[in-house]
Amino acid sequence: MKGSLLIALCFLGGVMLGRFVDLPAIFLGEELTLYVLYALMFLVGISIGSDQKTLSALKQQNWRIFLVPMATWVGTFGGMVLISLVLGHRSLTDYLAVGAGFGYYSLSAVFITQYKGAELGTIALVSNIIRELFALLAAPLLVKYFGRLAPISVGGATTADTTLPVITKYSGKEFVVISVVHGVLVDLSVPFWVSLFCAL
Repeated sequence: MKGSLLIALCFLGGVMLGRFVDLPAIFLGEELTLYVLYALMFLVGISIGSDQKTLSALKQQNWRIFLVPMATWVGTFGGMVLISLVLGHRSLTDYLAVGAGFGYYSLSAVFITQYKGAELGTIALVSNIIRELFALLAAPLLVKYFGRLAPISVGGATTADTTLPVITKYSGKEFVVISVVHGVLVDLSVPFWVSLFCAL
């Protein structure tokens, strides 16, 4: 929770800094964000490659564990289709690209900014921060009304790290492996889905 609030404050601080302070050109160019993106991808690779528990846990589970990330993908994209019908002032692929962040705001926002511009990148950042905060704050209600897998699906790519403690508390320790595997698989899918929808 503190981490999510800190990220939201950093984002707002960046908006204020960009709005009211005359920053050097290095902060405003696209090259810096591209290098940050490369660094993020490198760190994600290190994180996944060094986590032996995830790999061993995956071997112990049967194929049904893959239904959870599939449900997350289908549910998210279905929701974005409905939102595009209600709002309608952007293309369907723009909405799908934003949804394809699955809560991974830092990576998806940079990708979308590179492909589609700062406006849609900002929408993706805020949307995915809200998704993570919702998973953190609404976990007990999600478990009560929709079952113990609900916080995992809502958490998207964050279920292997930031939302894992909340999921463990409200869904139970027996869902930790499912949560971690789900988070890793959804996490890995973000660059693919975002790139795909941005290119269409």
